[in-house]
Amino acid sequence: MRLIDDKGAQLGIMSASDALRLAEERELDLIEVAPSAQPPVCRIMDYGKHKYQQAKREREARKKSKATEVRLMRMKPQIGPHDLGIKLRKLRELLGEGNKVRVSVRFRGREMSKPELGRNLMQRVASELADIAQVEGFPRQEGRMMSMMVAPKPATRVALRTKQEAAKQQATKQEATKQEATKQEATKQEVTKEEAPTDVKEQVKPEPAKEPQPVEERPTQAQDAEDGGEAG
Repeated sequence: MRLIDDKGAQLGIMSASDALRLAEERELDLIEVAPSAQPPVCRIMDYGKHKYQQAKREREARKKSKATEVRLMRMKPQIGPHDLGIKLRKLRELLGEGNKVRVSVRFRGREMSKPELGRNLMQRVASELADIAQVEGFPRQEGRMMSMMVAPKPATRVALRTKQEAAKQQATKQEATKQEATKQEATKQEVTKEEAPTDVKEQVKPEPAKEPQPVEERPTQAQDAEDGGEAG
């Protein structure tokens, strides 16, 4: 078999036993990466790490190839200017996120006899969004509903991806700055702690015990009277 080491270097053709011995010496795995080749190609690698990186790449690929979501926006044929402005702002938001939007108009009662109201409204919507969107399906009426599909222009999608990448890079940069600031603060506290003088508590000497003073005994009245009697 042809062997490639974990650094990507070609080790040449060798037997399976020799290749397995090299993998064991490096405490790695021996993986066959091209079994149909002549001779088969094997690689020394950390298989667990390889699987993790492969799963990570697949997740990233799924995020990039995520199907565009189709959103729905409903309007009335005789919608007022204020409400139409709100709907248009919402449409711009949805298109700016990379979504397709199905714009529908529902006719009620006598409005069914005036389909031109719906067509005029659709044309106005398409005109207002012409800078960021393109019409994929022209207005089509089915029963009481008239609808058309609008999608973001390729330039809008590119701008969206650029914006998302910039936001991701900014978030990564902020996280790195935050971690660096935390690390510096921890280092600063450690240095301050090492340089701080050790608090030496003053030792308070206990006061020497006072010797008891002799108490002078005073004679009582009984003793005075007795001493007087003896004297007499």
